[in-house]
Amino acid sequence: MDPETRGQEIIKVTPLQQMLASCTGAILTSLIVTPLDVVKIRLQAQNNPLPKGKCFVYSNGLMDHLCVCEEGGNKLWYKKPGNFQGTLDAFLKIIRNEGIKSLWSGLPPTLVMAVPATVIYFTCYDQLSALLRSKLGENETYIPIVAGIAARFGAVTVISPLELIRTKMQSKKFSYTELHRFVSKKVSEDGWISLWRGWAPTVLRDVPFSAMYWYNYEILKKWLCEKSGLYEPTFMINFTSGALSGSFAAVATLPFDVVKTQKQTQLWTYESHKTSMPLHMSTWVIMKNIVAKNGFSGLFSGLIPRLIKIAPACAIMISTYEFGKAFFQKQNVRRQQY
Repeated sequence: MDPETRGQEIIKVTPLQQMLASCTGAILTSLIVTPLDVVKIRLQAQNNPLPKGKCFVYSNGLMDHLCVCEEGGNKLWYKKPGNFQGTLDAFLKIIRNEGIKSLWSGLPPTLVMAVPATVIYFTCYDQLSALLRSKLGENETYIPIVAGIAARFGAVTVISPLELIRTKMQSKKFSYTELHRFVSKKVSEDGWISLWRGWAPTVLRDVPFSAMYWYNYEILKKWLCEKSGLYEPTFMINFTSGALSGSFAAVATLPFDVVKTQKQTQLWTYESHKTSMPLHMSTWVIMKNIVAKNGFSGLFSGLIPRLIKIAPACAIMISTYEFGKAFFQKQNVRRQQY
């Protein structure tokens, strides 16, 4: 950072500008990591087969999403190509049996979820971090942990009901009246809490991930700046810090990612068989069943594609976001000068 810009550091980026900066990263990240997550979900789900006519889609590295596809309809893309022997084998079989386009299945509707989730998450993190630093001081190392936990917790909680509605809308064409009737029936039968089905395993995976990610990101960013003799991080420092911190958090939280995939499969089994009651299985029970069936390594299925996905996803997201904020900050400085 040059002296002039450094002296004008007090000029902050507004929440609206933070939202706009996060949008670009969400879109770019989703386009790049979709194929990797399609493979990850397939690897995790092959031991718990998907119901006929249903399918998983992917996440964008920020939040997972599930898609329903009716067999015989325009949206069908899932055709089980047999058992996958690994990441490369899964890639080749999916392309050979379903075409290369299937690696980007469900991208448009997932972007509809990814963008608001990302906007809420990153904006809340920055706003909370700024608030805590103003109260506690700049050098408190636990601020990224607290802000990261709160931001992710809020994003997951807000998005969960929208995810249920979006998934239902993907299964077949719904009018707004029919959608309202579905939500009303769901609430009357199972209560408001039913709109947050699958919330617990998502929180158990995403909240620890967020805490580890932001803590390590801030530490690595500061360390790399010191080593480079820089006052402010460059694009590459943000990129590298995001990739390394994201990889570490991805490995640590992978078992909860596997559990979430298994739980989503069970929910679609319930829907397809139209049983009177949903399948209630706690996260810990599902973990025990996975270990009993596939050993401890079963909790880390899809590790390679998750790592390959998370590292670039976190790197692209955070570096694009920081670049966007820097752009808006320069615009704010210019406006103030004139």
